[in-house]
Amino acid sequence: MALLSGRFRDPRSTEYDFISSIIVRCPSCGKAARVVPAPEGSDPGGRILFRPRRLVCGGCGLSRVWTGRLVALSPGTAQPATDPYFGMPLWLQVETRHGWLWACNLEHLDLIRRFVRASLRERGPWYDTGQKMTLVACLPVWIKRARNRDEILRAVSRIHVSLVAT
Repeated sequence: MALLSGRFRDPRSTEYDFISSIIVRCPSCGKAARVVPAPEGSDPGGRILFRPRRLVCGGCGLSRVWTGRLVALSPGTAQPATDPYFGMPLWLQVETRHGWLWACNLEHLDLIRRFVRASLRERGPWYDTGQKMTLVACLPVWIKRARNRDEILRAVSRIHVSLVAT
């Protein structure tokens, strides 16, 4: 049985809050690489989603730049997830019997872990004018179910170990 941590309050994060640094599998060497905002695209104008990105691998030195206008967010958990810019497979993902559990970076993975571990999960009040469709609200039902808590926490641990091992 998982150790319950009490209360989780939805921080109202969206998937866009976690795409500033995405950990992916390098297409050249297969090690962990990062997709980060390109330094030349640091101007404050425009939406953060469409700013130029850079794929950088510390293992082999690969560096690619994305300046396109097409962004493809991962549609769900039925198949392995890819980053929205280069289409590279995410490093932080594992297949479970229910579907693929994935995260863009360690902060995203930690949010999922804290949500799953909590015995009391709170959303903002209905009358509040803040963001309603947060990342936590959009999680698949199989991740939200208490009966899957142990399995999801084991999957989160496997994902975290895969990053530490590199």
